[in-house]
Amino acid sequence: MEAEGAEGAPGGTEAALSCFSFNQDCTSLAIGTKAGYKLFSLSSVEQLDHVHGSNDTPDVYIVERLFSSSLVVVVSHTKPRQMNVYHFKKGTEICNYSYSGNILSIRLNRQRLLVCLEESIYIHNIKDMKLLKTILDIPANPTGLCALSINHSNSYVAYPGSLTTGEIVLYDGHSLKAVCTIAAHEGTLAAIAFNSSGSRLASASEKGTVIRVFSVPEGQKLYEFRRGMKRYVTISSLAFSMDSQFLCASSNTETVHIFKLEHLSNSRPEEPSTWTGYVGKMFLAASNYLPTQVSDMMNQDRAFATGRLGFSGHRNICALATIQKLPRLLVVSSSGHLYVYNLDPQDGGDCVLIKTHSRHAGLSLPAPPCRPLFPRSPWDVFDKLNGDLSCRLRAGRPSLGPPGEPACASPPGAHSLLGSGTSEENKENDLKPPLPQSYAATVARPSASAASTVQGYSEDGGALRGEVIPEHEFATGPICLDDENEFPPITSCRGDQQDKATPS
Repeated sequence: MEAEGAEGAPGGTEAALSCFSFNQDCTSLAIGTKAGYKLFSLSSVEQLDHVHGSNDTPDVYIVERLFSSSLVVVVSHTKPRQMNVYHFKKGTEICNYSYSGNILSIRLNRQRLLVCLEESIYIHNIKDMKLLKTILDIPANPTGLCALSINHSNSYVAYPGSLTTGEIVLYDGHSLKAVCTIAAHEGTLAAIAFNSSGSRLASASEKGTVIRVFSVPEGQKLYEFRRGMKRYVTISSLAFSMDSQFLCASSNTETVHIFKLEHLSNSRPEEPSTWTGYVGKMFLAASNYLPTQVSDMMNQDRAFATGRLGFSGHRNICALATIQKLPRLLVVSSSGHLYVYNLDPQDGGDCVLIKTHSRHAGLSLPAPPCRPLFPRSPWDVFDKLNGDLSCRLRAGRPSLGPPGEPACASPPGAHSLLGSGTSEENKENDLKPPLPQSYAATVARPSASAASTVQGYSEDGGALRGEVIPEHEFATGPICLDDENEFPPITSCRGDQQDKATPS
């Protein structure tokens, strides 16, 4: 989940953050600015614990952290073709690789590191940073759209397979073989995301009206959700909850949608026991006599919950995380704000904003304004009635009266994402920062389907058929970055990296 700073904020003002991303399990937030980058822990709602920051690399537009380890990958506009891998706890550079074109996105898990260029994808073995495979001649991918399963036992990769349609290529990053092609949408892809186990893949097209979820590796459609009907929007991010029960989607509008992935069942639905149930059954029966496009639209599931933002047009990403044992919706915008909402996992509805962290030190920011009493267009009326009715159907509330507006309480304070100042109440905590899990401990976790050998590696960018890497060429143990006997040596990846990363 990453947003890259390619343009300024609306209105001609420069975006405060050039990039921002959550780590793989949504326990950490990374931001990039003109000055460098910073890492924050998301263990608390009230405050952001500053884990690490660096101004050594200016104008950062990609920063990715491996879970809660000390490994961080950084790309700067000063060298857009070079990837730098750091161990920030020791303050050392592990290696750097240069490529034939600008780096557009980077994805990583405990087994693989994925580097996406416009017309190629490079797959590295994260334990020794060797290049295992180069996927060449992919359709032009100017946004660097790709996804990597965080489950290192399968390491599935997904990327667009067409310039004109929403075709998804599913690739196995573990066996280095193509799996299948999914015809996901009629229009061009805008966003894709795996769930935590790598068994589900969500996608949205550039129209942004329909979101679909497919099984992995079969590629069968499991769910279809309608985000809205009033206009086409740009979906900026998709994210599953860690338990795969919910899927959130953010866009360039003021609403973040959360969908509930109900258990699939082939059993006959129960007879409705309330009048609202009979109304729903009546609409379902009527859909059989309508045109296909209309009936499909009526059969698509609506949002289970929504988060209302006080802005629209800003680049943003969303995530669903469990913080202090409660489900939260997190939204980060390019303006330098992190919004934290409470999510009701039972009834859904409007998520309540409980905290806003700001780029301005010590500034108390109000919650985004409540929804307007009167929608702005007939389509808004339709969407509002649909949303209110669906929420009441779920909650068993028969009233069709106007629902109560969400409380707009102002957060008690906002913590700076960019400022260096620290409030008095946080000084004691800053004296004892939480030690991040070591990279060695992270990559040393056993894989459920680890193989003793992998496809052979060649420096011209690919796996050689029929060749395997001898066991003695692997590291004798995991990369020990917390002691003096590091493997590989910090200088070992320099010098030959261009030949390895650049296909001949």
